[in-house]
Amino acid sequence: MTGSVTVLVVDDHPIFRAGMTTVLADLPEVRVVGEAVDGIDAVTAVARLLPDIVLMDLRMPRLSGIEATARITAAHPKTAVVVLTMDEDTDTLFAALRAGARGFLLKEAEVTDIMHALLTVSRGGAVFGPSVARRVLNHFDTPADRCRPQPFPELTDRECEVLTLLSQGLNNTSIAHALHLSEKTIRNRVSDVLAKLRVRSRAEAVALARDAGLGTCGGESNTR
Repeated sequence: MTGSVTVLVVDDHPIFRAGMTTVLADLPEVRVVGEAVDGIDAVTAVARLLPDIVLMDLRMPRLSGIEATARITAAHPKTAVVVLTMDEDTDTLFAALRAGARGFLLKEAEVTDIMHALLTVSRGGAVFGPSVARRVLNHFDTPADRCRPQPFPELTDRECEVLTLLSQGLNNTSIAHALHLSEKTIRNRVSDVLAKLRVRSRAEAVALARDAGLGTCGGESNTR
C-alpha cells in the first residue's frame, strides 16, 4: 500500500526538515503529512494530524524534543516517536526513552536505516542505531545496581535517580527535564536526599555519591 505509514517531521532547521521531507517522499511506504518547527508546534500538529510516527529532533526552541515526546506519547499513545538527532549523549538517550520514544537514530543514519526504523516502529517494534544500541547494552550489562546502590538503602528509587543526576553535574532544571518533573519537585527531592544522607550541601552529597560509584560523567554541580 502506497504511503501506508504517515509521518510528521519535526526539526527547527528548515534545510534539514525540507531535505528529510524530500527523502521520505521518495519512499513508497511513507507519506509525510506535515512538518513542525519546534516542540510546541509538534504537539499541536500531532493533535491535528494524528500521524503514525513523529520523526523528532531533540534540541529545539520553546519546547525540547524530549518534553514534546513525553506530551505526545501521553496524549496520543497510538502515535510513535522516533528520535532523529545529532546528540549522542547517554543521558539524553535515556531521557528520550523515559519520555516514550520508540526509536533513537543519529542524523547521519542512512536512508535505508531510517526506512527500516519507520516500518519497524509502525509494526510495534523499537529501533536503535548501532552506536546507540551498544550504549543501551553497556548500560544494562553493568553489574552494579544503578537504581538502589547498597550504600544508600534509605533513599527511594526516585531519590537515587536524582542523586545520580546530581553527581553527573546536572542542575535542577536539567534534572527536571530528564525526569519529566517540575523544578519545585526536584528541589524537594534534593532536600530529601540531603536530609536522609545527613549532609548539609549538594557538594557533600555529590562527594558521597561519587565515592559510591555514581556519576561517572564529569561536571560541576549547579544549585539552580
